[in-house]
Amino acid sequence: MSPNGVGLIMKSIKADYKFPVVYPDRISVYHKLRSLPGRSDTSLILDCMILSHRHHRVAARTAEDVVIYDYRNATKTTTPPFVQDVFQSTWEKQEAAICSSRARIWQLTKQVEEIEKETWDREDAVEDLGASGSTRPAN
Repeated sequence: MSPNGVGLIMKSIKADYKFPVVYPDRISVYHKLRSLPGRSDTSLILDCMILSHRHHRVAARTAEDVVIYDYRNATKTTTPPFVQDVFQSTWEKQEAAICSSRARIWQLTKQVEEIEKETWDREDAVEDLGASGSTRPAN
């Protein structure tokens, strides 16, 4: 896909900024397909997350509406077959990453629950109320 044939062109972008990113901060930008475009689709939506390296958190999120555009004929067009194959492969990788991430989250949740049971979620556990549980001397 290229500006001389079929390519992508930005139709619109919606940005939700969380905080300003200033030099010398570095960012990482991650895009994902919101849904798998079909062969007859003329556009797609990309969700984007921009991460700040300095702050270790999301600096912004965007939703990008991108049109598949035929630059020779100056009109929108459908997805070429080779691009549809790339979209399909990307979608499958995204879905696999979601499953893998969910499994890891469940694993970590179970580990936290085990730690809680070993420490304070026991029959013989006693809650330490600290200073709030002590009696104050009468005046």
